[in-house]
Amino acid sequence: MKKITAIEAQKRRPNRVNIYLDGEFAFGLERITAAWLRVGQELNEQKIAQLQAEDARERALQQALLFLSYRARSESEIRRNLRKHEIPEAVIEETLERLRRDGLANDKQFAQAWVENRNTFRPRSRRMLALELRQKGLDDEAAKSALAGVDDEALAYEAAQKRASRLRGLEWSEFRTKLSGFLARRGFSYPVIASIVTRVWNETHVEEQHFEEEDET
Repeated sequence: MKKITAIEAQKRRPNRVNIYLDGEFAFGLERITAAWLRVGQELNEQKIAQLQAEDARERALQQALLFLSYRARSESEIRRNLRKHEIPEAVIEETLERLRRDGLANDKQFAQAWVENRNTFRPRSRRMLALELRQKGLDDEAAKSALAGVDDEALAYEAAQKRASRLRGLEWSEFRTKLSGFLARRGFSYPVIASIVTRVWNETHVEEQHFEEEDET
């Protein structure tokens, strides 16, 4: 048996404390794990191992919640982050299971939200969205489900409309080059690009002609 001789808050990590046994530093614990410990209390090896296991689980959970606080994450991203913080594999899997139960880790929901966000703010092709989802560690089933309703022509048109406002006043050749390059960088195919660029050009210039005719009258 070993006796707790001191419990001291860590200077750089106030949510953790250092545990001293028989006058020597033994290990660190999250405050919530160490809440029931008192100076003078005796611990056997089994209890020490239990405390350290509980601490690993709590530390993993807190790190995962911090990581998720910035934005939603795929399970693969959470796993990589916990590995970076040297969390044991068994604890990582236990943490992911807890996050799934609490609805904080769900790859299908993450994939759907990612695609919807991209389509709303930065439209790009189905092919590029699929690549992004693979980079996030999503499996084929989750990616396929999220991409089921993606329409490349509709997305390319939306992206082109937003971009076209910056290209007003350009001649056709320069307009086509710049807007085509913009859409190509978002992964759209040549046939889609050619069709959409022509469509947006024609719509833009019909509007301009309409305004000019109104001014003349």
